[in-house]
Amino acid sequence: MNNKELIDKLYKYNSLNKAELLYLLNTINNEDKNYLCEKALKTRTKYYGDKVYVRGLIEFTNFCKNNCYYCGIRCSNKNIERYRLILDKILECAEIGYELGYKTFVLQGGEDPYFTDEKIVEIIKILKEKYSDCAITLSIGEKSYDSYKKFFQAGADRYLLRHETATKEHYEKLHPENLKLINRMECLKNLKEIGYQVGAGFMVESPYQSNENLVEDLLYLKELEPHMIGIGPFIPHHDTIFKNEPTGTLEKTIIMIALTRLLLPKSLIPATTALSTINSNGREAGFNAGANVVMPNLSPTSVRSKYSLYDNKISLGDEAAECRDLIEKKIIAAGFSLDTSRGDNIAWNR
Repeated sequence: MNNKELIDKLYKYNSLNKAELLYLLNTINNEDKNYLCEKALKTRTKYYGDKVYVRGLIEFTNFCKNNCYYCGIRCSNKNIERYRLILDKILECAEIGYELGYKTFVLQGGEDPYFTDEKIVEIIKILKEKYSDCAITLSIGEKSYDSYKKFFQAGADRYLLRHETATKEHYEKLHPENLKLINRMECLKNLKEIGYQVGAGFMVESPYQSNENLVEDLLYLKELEPHMIGIGPFIPHHDTIFKNEPTGTLEKTIIMIALTRLLLPKSLIPATTALSTINSNGREAGFNAGANVVMPNLSPTSVRSKYSLYDNKISLGDEAAECRDLIEKKIIAAGFSLDTSRGDNIAWNR
């Protein structure tokens, strides 16, 4: 079976086995890639039309107790200026987003012990009280089942927790000994069981990564069936041990987005900031490979550069409104339409 036939099979059945996926990744050429993206775009259009859903991102703390080797805000990095947004500032960011029409807020931060369960619950409840028609997404790392349950009961709708790599040996090369892939996966399982719309995902072309690793990522996602899948290129940070490692390519990232769209046709897949960071047309390329979400930054401009997971992170527009305007123009120019609704996964019911 040649690559075109494999892509047709994947398009029709939303499934390939490990050997087929590996063969495709090992042998795909530019013509195959274009055909893959064509099928991925057709699949995304079937379920979501031309809509690109927008989420307002609030990066509320860059403190983190973890020491992931690739991350610029890891706890051992003493060269960055740490910050936390107080509750009033978080609410101010949300108000700006709501006035711009956003119906989803993503609260993202490092694993910061200052933000106890009680503080997170308070933030969720106040946001839900003020904006009952909006979805609240959390992206604050590994927590206990009980903590996740508290957040859900307080009103959180979604939780993003990228698994980063589904291969144990690879995971151990990117993280210190105290962080375990099995715990990460248990967290994702717990989140689904509780009732969240769950987001997983991985880096493309991170250090030591092989095509076999990427196939394991795809198979893990197929088994987990998350509602959201974040896929972005690895980008080194100058204050990490991987500072001299090459940046992940747009081409490989686009291939992985397209394969993911075909394997999980109803998933919500962001065209990430990292894509635009490595290529000025990266976000548009993501849309054309099946991505259908963007997350403009609502964080105060004074802290955006401090949330530096990787080097050269772009920030479209100095103000949230300007950022929204620029993104909408790019989305329309690429042939899609901006949708500011909650944008739930079509297969999900709370």
